[in-house]
Parts: sequence; C-alpha cells; structure tokens
Amino acid sequence: MQTIAIYGAGPALGRAVARRFGHEGFRVALVARNRDALDETVRLLSSEGVEAAGFQADIADPAQALRAADEIEARFGGIDVLEHSPTPAGLFGGPLDLDPGTVAALVDLYLLTPIALANRLLPGMRERGDGALLFAMGAAAIHPIPRFAAASSTLPALRGYIHTLNSALAGDVVYAGALMIGALIEGSAAHRDAAAFATGGHPMATVPAEDLADRLWDLAAKRDRVEDVFAPAAVADAAAAAATAVTPAPGA
Repeated sequence: MQTIAIYGAGPALGRAVARRFGHEGFRVALVARNRDALDETVRLLSSEGVEAAGFQADIADPAQALRAADEIEARFGGIDVLEHSPTPAGLFGGPLDLDPGTVAALVDLYLLTPIALANRLLPGMRERGDGALLFAMGAAAIHPIPRFAAASSTLPALRGYIHTLNSALAGDVVYAGALMIGALIEGSAAHRDAAAFATGGHPMATVPAEDLADRLWDLAAKRDRVEDVFAPAAVADAAAAAATAVTPAPGA
C-alpha cells in the first residue's frame, strides 16, 4: 500500500486531498502544527475506512519537516507521494511594508522546506521505482498582487524550483508538479474572511476543495504537465485592480 504525506494538512484542501488519495487506497500521513485539528481529520478518515495518522510539526522549519518525514517512514514505511500546501500567516501587506523577518519565514516555508523534503524523499522514491512531489500554492506565483507582496515575492521562487525539478526528472520514475490556485478554497480560513480578499468591492472567486484535490490526483496520475492553473484570469484581474488602486494617476 502506498503512502501520501500531506504537509500543511488543514481542514480544507489538506483534508480533501487526504480523502481523495485515501479513497484511492493510499495510507495518509498528515503534517501540521495543530494537534487537535490533526486528530479530528484522522478520526474522520478512519470513519471512512482510510488508514491515517497525524504528525505535529511546524513545516516552516525545515528541520521539523524532515523530522516528520522520519516519523512517517517509521510508521508507514516509504513516502510515495508528497503534497505540500501550507497556508501562512501575514498574507496582507504591500511592497513598501515588507518586513525581512516575514519574508524570511516564507522563504523557509515555500522554498527551503520543499527543497529539503525533495532531497530527502527522492532517493527512496527512486529505489522503489515510483513517486510524486506535488505542490499547491496561490496563483500569485504567476500573477503578482501588490497587497500580497510577501507571497508574490516568494511563491515565484517555489514555482521556478518546481519547473526546474520537473525538467531534471524528465524520464525519471519520480514526477514533480504544481497546482496554482486563483480562488478562495471553500472551508478555508481565507474563505471565512472572504471580505478581506475582495478587490474593488468584488468578491474573489471560490472553489470547492474537492475540485482541487481532483486536480492534484490528475497531476499525479497523468504526469503529462508541470502545472495546472485554476482561474488565472480572476487573479490577473485582481492584480490589475490592485495595481490601479495603489498607483495614483499623475496629479491625483
């Protein structure tokens, strides 16, 4: 039986991915900071016949992320699929307000931890003859938005890493791919605070977490593209509107 390790296993996308892969016969390892939330998801999955376990770690710390990988392998054996989809704090803020500490934390979360995990898991995946490294992130990785300056500055680095990793693994038994999400995920913390994400009085589009989990499964199963993008036009429109809002016309 194969195992998926979900890093950033929240109650929306993380839980949907766990159910999607779990119902395909995967054992599920959930990694997140909140022990109570992990236990709740494990109980839900167990009630649906999915073998699952929670592993508490702050995945913004690469050392803790690697420790969780050791614990997962001790419990389940090798990790066959990695899914990385954390949601950071401090999303809002323009480029003139960027704090180096906030950006450094996101670099750890969105770049150093993924690199550390890929380096850690690749040898085992190759030895077993199969594996997938999946990453889900906001579409600010493609369309920078001024009021999300920290994410817009760091996510493109993760996207660039995934593209180069996918190229390096061409013809390999391990696949690397990404899902860009240009919408609020239903049931997520951002969705509950949807008004904060509205631009020009227009709410941001929403998407069921289950639809995104299906897209991640499709990436892992088909392995025919480096990324899938959900609703890029919505993000592009938001980026343009935000740029207009923060850049006064001459003489204004």
